[in-house]
Amino acid sequence: MRPLDHIVSDCLKGKPVAQRELYDRYASLLLGICFRYANGRDDAEEILQQSFIKIFTRMESFNNQGSFEGWMKRITINTALNFLSSQKRLGFTEEVTPYTAFHNEDPEAEMIRSMEHEKLFECISRLPDGYRVVLNLFAIEGLSHKEIGERLGITESTSRSQFVRAKSALKKILEESFNTDAIPYVGKVVRTSA
Repeated sequence: MRPLDHIVSDCLKGKPVAQRELYDRYASLLLGICFRYANGRDDAEEILQQSFIKIFTRMESFNNQGSFEGWMKRITINTALNFLSSQKRLGFTEEVTPYTAFHNEDPEAEMIRSMEHEKLFECISRLPDGYRVVLNLFAIEGLSHKEIGERLGITESTSRSQFVRAKSALKKILEESFNTDAIPYVGKVVRTSA
């Protein structure tokens, strides 16, 4: 496997073989990010395609501050947000709900941590677009509600409200995915006897 800096150098020279090599190395990683924001495979693949177009056309703007992989992830996230915005699918409510974050003592957070990643992302994908985007940006990407508000053009309190609503909706989805007889208890699922 060639070093990444050699692949990037060849991509900058416009070599299609290097572009394919970069795509092959990072497509699955970036597609995973796309799935977190998209409403299905078709949208995720469209976001991935748009992301790689931007990566290849903006590669000269990478200034070696941080990792190249991190730079590609940021492009992919921004592309996903732009895609959802262009589809007019990001709907946010201004109603403010009391804010609670994922805390270590939070049973839902423990349940989430104990799940397999694929199952968790499948559950997250069932959230409405606005909830899913804020949940991803806050809980997975680590942005503050202020940063999310600035990025999405909403208020900080709207971001907080969307997160609380996303958390509540995700809890219902998780409970459904563990069947109706599953009771979450401090990070474990205890099944009642039937």
